[in-house]
Amino acid sequence: MDHKDTSQKTGKKIFALNIISNDEKSKHKGFGAGSIDLNSMSPVIIDGDEAYIDIGAMHAKSKVEKGIKFSTNREDVPAGRQVWIVWIAVDRHPEKGQFYGGMTACEMWIDTEARRGWKILADHVNKMDYALKRKVQLEGLSEAQKALLKKLLIDTNPEWWDRSSDELKSALES
Repeated sequence: MDHKDTSQKTGKKIFALNIISNDEKSKHKGFGAGSIDLNSMSPVIIDGDEAYIDIGAMHAKSKVEKGIKFSTNREDVPAGRQVWIVWIAVDRHPEKGQFYGGMTACEMWIDTEARRGWKILADHVNKMDYALKRKVQLEGLSEAQKALLKKLLIDTNPEWWDRSSDELKSALES
């Protein structure tokens, strides 16, 4: 019997913020113990006047990072533009449901034409961890960038926004 996929493919990928699973954490203490669960993490790219979710950033393969050779020396990218990755952790309250739990911003500089970029990978990893620990760190983001991020979060899920902490909400106020 021939089983062919008859579903239509639009060619467009739709991204949404990841959701924490309800599974209880394993008690396993062997290989991989102490690793962090990134199922609740979603990266948002802020590039110019645009903010969008780009899951590829989880593996340094976002739209803006593809084809870019990165350096840890900022002087290697003199004509670059500032781009931000904001790590958003979605958390779950047992009675109230999901909410935006943590959020941290990481800077990059990208020169698309020269295919060069600057970022500090250790900073990106640390900020991802801070977001998972419900920290809110948005130093460096302009008021306009914060407004873009706030709009994206509300548009993505207004209920999650409503249940988020006052600290997180006030960090995005102009």
